[in-house]
Amino acid sequence: MQRSLKSALAALPLLLPMTSLAGAKNAAVPAPPVAAKKSVVDTYHGVKVDDPYQWLEKKIDDPEVGKWVAGQNAHMRATLDKLPSRDAIRARLTALLGHKSAAHFALVQKGGTLFALKFQPPRQQFMLVVLPSVEDVSTARVLLDPMELDPSGHTAIDFFQPSPDGKKVAVSMSKDGTESGDVTVYDVATGKPLPGEVVPRVNGGTAGGDLTWNADGTGFFYTRYPRGEERPAADRDFFQQVYFHKLGTPTDKDTYELGKDAPRIANYQLSTSEDGTHVLAILGNGDGGEYALYLRGPQGTWTQLSKFEDKVIQGSFGQDGALYLLSRKDAPRGKVLRLPLATPSLEKATVLIPESQVSIAGFRPTATRLYVSEQLGGPSQMRMVGLDGKDLGLVPTPPVSSVGGVVPLGGDDVLLFNSSYTEPATAYRYGAKTGTLTKTALARTSPVDTSNVQVERVMCTSKDGTQVPLNILHAKGLELNGNNPTLLTGYGGFGLSKSPGFSPLNFAFIEQGGVVAIANLRGGSEFGEEWHANGSLTKKQNVFDDFHSCAKLLVDKKYTKPQRLAIEGGSNGGLLMGAALTQHPELYRTVLAHVGIYDMLRVELTPNGQFNTTEYGTVKDPAQFQALYAYSPYHHVKDGVKYPSVLFTSGENDPRVDPFHSRKMVARLQAATGSKRPVLLRTNNMGHGMGTPLSDAIEETVDVYAFLFHELGMKYRPVTGKVAAPAPK
Repeated sequence: MQRSLKSALAALPLLLPMTSLAGAKNAAVPAPPVAAKKSVVDTYHGVKVDDPYQWLEKKIDDPEVGKWVAGQNAHMRATLDKLPSRDAIRARLTALLGHKSAAHFALVQKGGTLFALKFQPPRQQFMLVVLPSVEDVSTARVLLDPMELDPSGHTAIDFFQPSPDGKKVAVSMSKDGTESGDVTVYDVATGKPLPGEVVPRVNGGTAGGDLTWNADGTGFFYTRYPRGEERPAADRDFFQQVYFHKLGTPTDKDTYELGKDAPRIANYQLSTSEDGTHVLAILGNGDGGEYALYLRGPQGTWTQLSKFEDKVIQGSFGQDGALYLLSRKDAPRGKVLRLPLATPSLEKATVLIPESQVSIAGFRPTATRLYVSEQLGGPSQMRMVGLDGKDLGLVPTPPVSSVGGVVPLGGDDVLLFNSSYTEPATAYRYGAKTGTLTKTALARTSPVDTSNVQVERVMCTSKDGTQVPLNILHAKGLELNGNNPTLLTGYGGFGLSKSPGFSPLNFAFIEQGGVVAIANLRGGSEFGEEWHANGSLTKKQNVFDDFHSCAKLLVDKKYTKPQRLAIEGGSNGGLLMGAALTQHPELYRTVLAHVGIYDMLRVELTPNGQFNTTEYGTVKDPAQFQALYAYSPYHHVKDGVKYPSVLFTSGENDPRVDPFHSRKMVARLQAATGSKRPVLLRTNNMGHGMGTPLSDAIEETVDVYAFLFHELGMKYRPVTGKVAAPAPK
């Protein structure tokens, strides 16, 4: 599974877990432990940087760190347990997040069999199912339920890949949010694992993981991390390579295929042509969007098709003996190339779809056409283009929605998914001959009636004049009185677009009279590679300026005021929260920061932080150091400033963002803030969010929303129906 897809799954409306500890509402709240200041000075390019809380970078099993984290959790727990209406909030969030209508995603059809991941509350984890019919979900057969293997709910599916004939399926699973996944091969007919077919360390939280089968399903190519003593311990989350495993043989006999000369921060995406004669390996250079493509031909030899500087970022096999490539070379919004497999040299590629005013996000070839996903600044549309380059028009999807997840069904018919801010993701069948789009039974129903919700899309002017889209959701009839509680979110990084999607949590806020705003910041790919590049490396500050412009518009247009404005973000969006609260503390009442990065000078000392250097930059480069130091949230907390209230969440097993970031940021803020508003740290025993059991996710969401409602002065009103309540006048 590609890292971008895993990031998309991480964006599902399930926050990080930690089972609530019962606390008496009348009990005294213990003060948070004071972190000792231990002077450590690091020097970067002649600049001396004091780091008094560097000791908090040690692991949780360090006695001093463990005691401090336990004290923070005790303070957090006692503070949050005293907040009003927790039981009512829990009941509502359980109804929303535990809505029993099933969600299906990651659909794949092989050998005439349709596979999918299925989320069916109250089951704690996604299940792997076989779907005989998209019109009758009752026919679905559960092939693998992680809960049967681990009743605790802490084992999750990382990814799966069926064999070409659909008779076997390889599944990566990991525990406790670590994303460190071993692959097991299952017989599809029986649902039983094949004896002895377990391949270790295929997936990880740094380079991700993937596999693709050979033509006859007797083995597969897979991503392999170093094992045993092959490399020093510090290198075992790096140097990913591609190996081949033949079924029925020990994994120590697996054969090397590709990657010995790849960068330390290599990661791979793998695919096989429909006839099984060719294998494509897309090598990523960390997380910054640089890729090199390699092709394995019928003779078993690998040919390098492109280098990082060629800016080919995607590839997909057609059914016509060609490889189709998405290139951004001299085309920042993307162009599609056609490369005959008979002449596997990039020089032989021809332009099928030239660059246009829209940004090409991806495509999927079928028998005689390409289905091309086009980004429109957040929303997307699906264009059809013949293999001769002729424009065949658009698939008729609603405006301000997201469309993708194309699954070929034979010929040019496909399944595709569409979602919006007010409609859950729904699978549609598109008939190429009739041009009709038909909803299938895989549609998930909404747990709330959203007919009273209005979606506005406005443009904000950033500091340098760039126009930044902002999506605003609220109940119809909202009065622009400058007093509406408002929640602003954003991400802005890694070329990931913040596209319209259905989140029940938005409506938990809107039905209480709130406004939800979602920003399309630079750093994503909403308008192509230039949009991404202008929010990365030394230009990262643009992202924070964009976010500030969105917050100012909400105030200037009287949606809200600073005393009623909250902001929320996770991971790279957590970094955004840290920058927002340190650069403009006067503009926000409260901040919800999940699994974020806050010390930009030491992030690359962690395994996944090294993968992030191609996106953020490195302190080893003088110019990049200056840019990182200029916005690093931890280094810009100032003594005596009246900071907003903040709730930080982190996971001790997080393989993507080390929890030390949250610890150090909390220690610094608690020591510095000149306000009496709380700065809380909620630490759990899971990871970055993937693999979180449903019940744990609900418990954390209760904490987050109880805190949010309380800090914004929202008296919780129990909701008895499903209709979003009108905003109060």
